[in-house]
Amino acid sequence: MKRILFFISVMSLSLTGYAQDGHKSKFKPIPPKNKEEKIIIPPREITPKKEELAVVKKPDPYQINPEELFKNPYLYKKPNNSEGIFYRQNQYLGSFKTKTFTSTIRFRDAAFVDGDKIKVYLNDKLIQPEISLSGEFQGFKINLTNGINKIDFEALNEGFASPNTAQFEVYDDKGAVISSSQWNVGTGYKATIVLIKE
Repeated sequence: MKRILFFISVMSLSLTGYAQDGHKSKFKPIPPKNKEEKIIIPPREITPKKEELAVVKKPDPYQINPEELFKNPYLYKKPNNSEGIFYRQNQYLGSFKTKTFTSTIRFRDAAFVDGDKIKVYLNDKLIQPEISLSGEFQGFKINLTNGINKIDFEALNEGFASPNTAQFEVYDDKGAVISSSQWNVGTGYKATIVLIKE
C-alpha cells in the first residue's frame, strides 16, 4: 500500500510540474534610454569618373607643309601675282597615302587644246623633259619608293590661252583612283602632288 501511495504522490507532483503557467511571468524587459532608432544609411556607391585619356599622337613624319615645300628657290619659282592674276604661283595638289608599288599618272589639257607643254619631275629628278598636252589622256607609270614620292608638273608655257591648265588622274597598281584634280599654273611654276608609300 505504501508503494501505491508513493506512486500516486510522484505522479501528482509530476503533473503539477507540467501545469506551471509560463505566460504569467513577472519579468519585464528594461527599455533603452534612447527610444529613437538610429537608421543606418549604407554608404553610396560612387562610380569613378571615366576620364578620357589624352591620346598622344605620334607626329606624322610625312606631313607636308606646302609653304615649306615651295620655299626652296632652286626648285620653285617665287609667286608673282599681279592684281587679278592668280596663277603665277606654285600649286599644291595634296598628299595621298598608298600601299601600292607603282602608280600610273594620266593627264590632258583641261580646257581647249591650246599648245600647253609641261615637264615632269619625280623627287626633284627630271623624268619627262617635254610633254605636249592634248585632248586625250596620256601618261606614264612610276615606281614608288617607301616614304615620300613628290611629283612636280612644271609649266613650260601657257599655250594660246593662259594659264597652263591640265586635268590629271593618279591610279594605284590595281587601277583604283588615288587622286583626280586639275592644275592652273603660269610658265615656270609647278603643280605638285605627293604620294606617300606606306
